[in-house]
Amino acid sequence: MDNLLSIVTFLPALAALILGVFLKGGDAAADRNARWLALIATSATFLISLFILAQFDPANPGFQMVEEGEWLLGMTYKLGVDGISVLFVMLTTFIMPLVIAASWEVKDRVKEYMIAFLLLETLMLGVFMALDIVLFYLFFEGGLIPMFLIIGIWGGKNRIYAAFKFFLYTFLGSVLMLVALVAMYADAGTTDIPTLLNHEFAFESFSLLGIQVIGGFQTLLFLAFFASFAVKMPMWPVHTWLPDAHVQAPTAGSVVLASILLKLGGYGFLRFNLPMFPVGSEVVGPLVLWLSAIAIVYTSLVALVQEDMKKLIAYSSVAHMGYVTMGIFAANQQGVDGAIFQMLSHGFISGALFLCVGVIYDRMHTREIDAYGGLVNRMPAYALVFMLFTMANVGLPGTSGFIGEFLTLMGVFQVNTWIAVLATSGVILSAAYALWLYRRVVMGDLVKESLRTITDMSRRERAIFAPLAVMTIWLGIYPAPILDRIGPSVEALLETYDDRVAAADLAGPRVAEAPAAAADH
Repeated sequence: MDNLLSIVTFLPALAALILGVFLKGGDAAADRNARWLALIATSATFLISLFILAQFDPANPGFQMVEEGEWLLGMTYKLGVDGISVLFVMLTTFIMPLVIAASWEVKDRVKEYMIAFLLLETLMLGVFMALDIVLFYLFFEGGLIPMFLIIGIWGGKNRIYAAFKFFLYTFLGSVLMLVALVAMYADAGTTDIPTLLNHEFAFESFSLLGIQVIGGFQTLLFLAFFASFAVKMPMWPVHTWLPDAHVQAPTAGSVVLASILLKLGGYGFLRFNLPMFPVGSEVVGPLVLWLSAIAIVYTSLVALVQEDMKKLIAYSSVAHMGYVTMGIFAANQQGVDGAIFQMLSHGFISGALFLCVGVIYDRMHTREIDAYGGLVNRMPAYALVFMLFTMANVGLPGTSGFIGEFLTLMGVFQVNTWIAVLATSGVILSAAYALWLYRRVVMGDLVKESLRTITDMSRRERAIFAPLAVMTIWLGIYPAPILDRIGPSVEALLETYDDRVAAADLAGPRVAEAPAAAADH
């Protein structure tokens, strides 16, 4: 099928256009049609994306199914996928129909709500497929607008504050990236990402405002991109926008934010920072590892004292993204494999946990942990589902959460034992806050009068959780489908990384061990 990537990318936007132009909102019939059109469009996008996965050759580490043409003002329109990006495309198309199904009870401005999510899907898919830095930047920044509207219009009582905080943090972080994109074009003479991956940016050290810049131009470019992607992840200490955004966003907004939007930062590190600026990555990498380890411990401790379920899970997400950045900047096969696996796994698990909160919020209209207790007596199916994803979030063997954390810690252990030990303590802390939450909400006697009439999950809710549960268990038992597809692309990335760092005479123990890690894989 020709132009398969473009079809998958823009099909949701086409559905949004149809909704906006041809469907009049305001009555029950129009709202019902808007829901069904959005569900059909996102489901069709997922089914068509399966053809991308079927045509993808796991043994080829390069970009595949490339589509290229002229675009506005002579800019290049270029899409493609490799072993790293193809799985994020699949994650996005897999999650979005579940998000629409979870939004079935939304009553206010349904047509506009569905349009916002459809446009957001197109923009997120564009980020993962773009092979031109201008196109990447437009998709990357464009995604802020629908998410800003989702939080600001359909969010909680402090939604305006949370929406502006989300927008300003992520937008200001990207200003430096825009400056870096211009500098890259001036240096390399192209905006083509595959070409830029083979271009060596200058790395001679120099003095800037009296400060010695080790790694020179590459370090400055690294820091500019790092500022944008670190906020998007988000990394400690620029993570404070995330808990507010999660608490105020509607359930579906929190699911998209946790499952997909946070992954844009990790994908950016893998697409730009590590391969394009290897010297800068090697110079700043040790600092990133320590920041990641601190984030894991600090945000886990903060999660322990939360009284709002959404805020607790939001801090848990920051901690789990700490494992991702650690794995990426360990710069070895196990570390990067583990980071990618952790991002994909977190997409299923964290999204499911926010859906679990949404199930009881829809019934009781509160997220306060103290408002619950003993739900197992009235909601046994819910208690089982919540337990599965709580255990997966802890990293229980047999779930996908274990594979990602284990591989990541293996990769970091080869680089710095103390960082690995500190990060491992986060596994214990995650068990503490996750089990504490589960015990308070689900276990015990049903003593609160308000909970005596609460009903268990509906068939629609069970159908939403079923595919997430299947993926969480399947990938925990059989991770090969993920590792086999990302392996060659990661290996090629790290081989180039090691060669360029060695040529810059910055090779150290962490570089020397990477080939051994690749051989183990």
